Amino acid sequence: MNALGVKLTDLRVRLKSLGSVLVAYSGGADSSLLVKVAKDVLGNKVVAVTAVSETYPLSEAKSAKSLAQKHGVRHEFIKTRELKDPLFRNNPKNRCYICKKELFSKLTTLSRAFGLDAIVDGSNVDDLADHRPGSLAKKEFNVISPLQEAGFTKEDVRRLSKQLGLSTWSKPAQACLASRIPYNSKITRERLVNINKAEEILRKAFKIKGNLRVRDFQGTASIEVDKKDIKRVAASDRATVLLEALGYKKVVIDPRGYRRGSLNE
Repeated sequence: MNALGVKLTDLRVRLKSLGSVLVAYSGGADSSLLVKVAKDVLGNKVVAVTAVSETYPLSEAKSAKSLAQKHGVRHEFIKTRELKDPLFRNNPKNRCYICKKELFSKLTTLSRAFGLDAIVDGSNVDDLADHRPGSLAKKEFNVISPLQEAGFTKEDVRRLSKQLGLSTWSKPAQACLASRIPYNSKITRERLVNINKAEEILRKAFKIKGNLRVRDFQGTASIEVDKKDIKRVAASDRATVLLEALGYKKVVIDPRGYRRGSLNE
């Protein structure tokens, strides 16, 4: 058995030991793999739950619903209200903790209502190297990360997902829309809506299949795409015209390209 096979075995054993699980399900590569393996191991003792709020792209919720139906997994939506919290809106460095605390609190209530034994999420080993204040909330609510425990990296997730025929194997990583706004700059519904629109417009206009972020610097939109896409996006003023139509006063394309958590640099 190869290394990836060993990790899969460990993952299956860990999930089996949990009995029944609620999966924090975004529809991304990590949580989709987790839902798939959990369903294979636990059958109907799995509920996938997707959070809906202004901080999450609507397209992700639609994608999550479609994938859950395909895998025959019970799927629920919950509404989170982090934007009503003034602490969250002030956008401190521990913003992610505030958001995850709201999410895991709602998931805990739902898990108890469904009589499930554990809450699990799709965090992988690579996430340990990033600035993740939300990890504290995970500990407070006893959320388990089976992929991480089994040693899965993002590359492992993609390789196994491809082997299992999951369409999410090559899906770009997503993050909460609030992560596009620099710390200590106020988070508003209007800014989140604009960011979501900007990314959808650019993805469609330039047929971007890889990573894309529009960072909102109070009127300035900074576009991050994979390095292979920079020249194509920068070849004309089309991106500028499109985003200025949304109200941005200045549009720049970051020559360094997309970097995970670039606002933490």
